[in-house]
Amino acid sequence: MAEIHIFHHALGLTPGIHSFADELRKEGHTVHVPDLYEGHVFTTIQDGMAYVKEIGFDEMLERGVRVAHELPRDIVYAGFSLGVLPAQKLAQTREGAIGTLLFYSCVPTAMFGSPWPAELPVQIHGMEADPYFVDEGDLEAARELLASANQAELFLYPGDQHMFADSSLSSYDADATALLLQRVIGFLRPIR
Repeated sequence: MAEIHIFHHALGLTPGIHSFADELRKEGHTVHVPDLYEGHVFTTIQDGMAYVKEIGFDEMLERGVRVAHELPRDIVYAGFSLGVLPAQKLAQTREGAIGTLLFYSCVPTAMFGSPWPAELPVQIHGMEADPYFVDEGDLEAARELLASANQAELFLYPGDQHMFADSSLSSYDADATALLLQRVIGFLRPIR
């Protein structure tokens, strides 16, 4: 089974993130879910991003990198929205990653000063009309990453919600999440 490191979204470590991790644990995977917000949880993206601005964007990203260095190198990095940043950075720059799961977000690989490791498997998931994913360049970055990777998949789901796989939020979409989980479990099956 795989060892997975999940980074939470801008609202913090919500019960929905814990539930998602538990679904992967039921499949036999070891899942780590660090709290980069030190206990703070927010109800709006704006409030969560205000907290990130307060602690510093670079500091938030480095918190993710620091906690990852306490774990083995042969790991799957996963990130939800804002959590994609440390997940993608580590996947691109830390030797040993064995897979990457990017939910609701993707950034240009050039942001981390190195190309995507061509042999590193990656899945990217987002809703086809999510304004954060589609209008802010994430979908374009995802397509660019796909073009540079040998094992990459992009899944677009019907709808316009951003954090649709977090069961503790009003944006939760049970059908899309069930399909997303099925795809993630399939992705993880050969990674052991």
